[in-house]
Amino acid sequence: MLKLYVDQDFLSPYAMAAFAALTEKGLPFEALTRDLAAGQQFEPAYREQSLTSRVPTLVDGDFALSESSAIIEYLEDAYPDTLRVLPVDLKARARARQLQAWLRSDLLPLRDERSTETVFGRKPVLPLGEAARKAADKLIAVAEAVVPADGGNLFGDWCVADAELALLLKRLTAEEMPPRLSAYAERQWLRPSLVAWRARQAR
Repeated sequence: MLKLYVDQDFLSPYAMAAFAALTEKGLPFEALTRDLAAGQQFEPAYREQSLTSRVPTLVDGDFALSESSAIIEYLEDAYPDTLRVLPVDLKARARARQLQAWLRSDLLPLRDERSTETVFGRKPVLPLGEAARKAADKLIAVAEAVVPADGGNLFGDWCVADAELALLLKRLTAEEMPPRLSAYAERQWLRPSLVAWRARQAR
């Protein structure tokens, strides 16, 4: 059975993306946790499997792979008969990857001030500072450009980029973004794979 190592609090957005991909594909897997605060990601046994000593890490037999974007692409190629979690169309897939790469590398002030602990109710929502507000404006501008007018999935069929964009938007309150984007994020938040991720937090 596949194994996916995630943070013990189920707060990592990158672990969430890999978890959602596995869940959507219907692949049986065991979710194992590492206590990042205690430094379990640096234990020798784990470092032998995780090149970067981070979560998520996927273990498939004698093969181990870290970094969620690599994990998701590996699952697409290794299990081609399962549900696709990236667009099939070449150009749409490239645009999905473009969006994922941007969401992961930009908007640092917003991600710092509104961590996933805030998103998942572990910390209170505080007013945004100037830099975070500018990052939020940038996020809103991009989201308005890519979210369809009807608020549906980004590329027709659901893909993991929908989950990643929704999580970034959830760092904002409903009052801080246009109603269409708030509705899109809430709709994505009800996706069974994301509900399953949040359910793990309550265990």
